[in-house]
Amino acid sequence: MKVTAIIQARMGSSRLPGKVLKKVLNKPLLEYQIERIKRAALIDDIVIATTTNENDKPIVELSKRLSLTYYCGSENDVLSRYYEAAKINKAETIVRLTSDCPIIDHRVIDKVVKFYLDSNGQYDYVSNTLNRTYPRGMDIEVFSVSALEKAHAESSLEHEREHVTPFIFLNPGRFKLANITYDENQNQHRWTVDTPEDFLLIKKIIEKLYPTNPDFSLEDTLALLNAFPEWSLLNARIEQKEILQDNND
Repeated sequence: MKVTAIIQARMGSSRLPGKVLKKVLNKPLLEYQIERIKRAALIDDIVIATTTNENDKPIVELSKRLSLTYYCGSENDVLSRYYEAAKINKAETIVRLTSDCPIIDHRVIDKVVKFYLDSNGQYDYVSNTLNRTYPRGMDIEVFSVSALEKAHAESSLEHEREHVTPFIFLNPGRFKLANITYDENQNQHRWTVDTPEDFLLIKKIIEKLYPTNPDFSLEDTLALLNAFPEWSLLNARIEQKEILQDNND
């Protein structure tokens, strides 16, 4: 069964415009993320789902440079953008990723995908975010194209269209859900990029780990922050936007 990772990405951001292409060590954050996703053994294809906006053309150019498939759709109706990207690319199993997670670990991706595939259809949706024990920035959702089709056809609320999966995970009576947990609760960590403070932390992590170990793991990052605990204070006061406020491209 074809497993397609679809990364939603756009330049617009209320708190940090252009965040996905901000550079560290002369490389855009989105390119780091793509490089790390490519290492996932269970991902067959990667698709960048961006918008038709003129200011998102640099994302298209990056996709072309990296020889990645891309789709340009609605900025605000992200669900339709996702659905159309999935259908055009004949996706069967979909891995939803957002472009604000540049240090996502391919080992975590494979763990969530493997659980979904090994269930042999027992679950419609598997993620590590229903009960958050992984650091924010390791967010992975895996679901069937049929679940996406139902969400696209039946979602009518604005937050359902903006966030792709609420129609699925908020309807456990209709969809079979499963959650993957980490060995210990590390949800206090914020490794997503939505503010200048977030970017500063990620910049420090990449600059410290990437030059000698480009395939650094979640555990490597935890060990680094254990060695430099003051780094985590950089964005400790940043509050995650509620689901109704931001589409996390």
